[in-house]
Amino acid sequence: MHKHFKIFKPYGFLSQFRSSQRTRRNKKMLGELGNFPAETMAIGRLDEDSEGLLLLTTDGKVSAEITGSKVQKEYYVQVDGIIGTNEIQELKEGVSISINGKNYKTKPCRAFILDPAPVFPPRSKPIRDSRHGPTSWISVTLTEGKFRQVRKMTAAVGFPTLRLVRVRVGNEKLEDMTPGEVREVPNFKY
Repeated sequence: MHKHFKIFKPYGFLSQFRSSQRTRRNKKMLGELGNFPAETMAIGRLDEDSEGLLLLTTDGKVSAEITGSKVQKEYYVQVDGIIGTNEIQELKEGVSISINGKNYKTKPCRAFILDPAPVFPPRSKPIRDSRHGPTSWISVTLTEGKFRQVRKMTAAVGFPTLRLVRVRVGNEKLEDMTPGEVREVPNFKY
């Protein structure tokens, strides 16, 4: 019987269970967040600086189905400055970013300004304070997931990402979870 979990990946954790030779030994791994079955794998990834919903499973078929299909992933993104409707429209239409040194145009996506701003628990490494200028929050929903794509997209329209929190994968939502919290999910409904 396969097991499925969702976690609120905290800032500073890698989306893996074991260190590879390229990974420094002092990095925090998902296995520190709970007692998972040996064959548990992350479905997709969140980079070390990103937070939020990460799905885990012992079922490789479920993992391949979610990562290989057009399942939506929604992110709440705090950006440097007050983003406007022109930049939101650019994000919606797709922007040019670099992937592995090559120019790539992102697929059209859903994006909008979040007002009011979402409230999340403070991050373990604080984000700059108001003395450094204003910030704003947006929602970006993608069906693709290139390396650091959302960060590259916001930078491409002139608003670098300060904080990135994934809030939804398909029908699974972050809900009221707190950083490091793990919940078993009997059946993913993606």
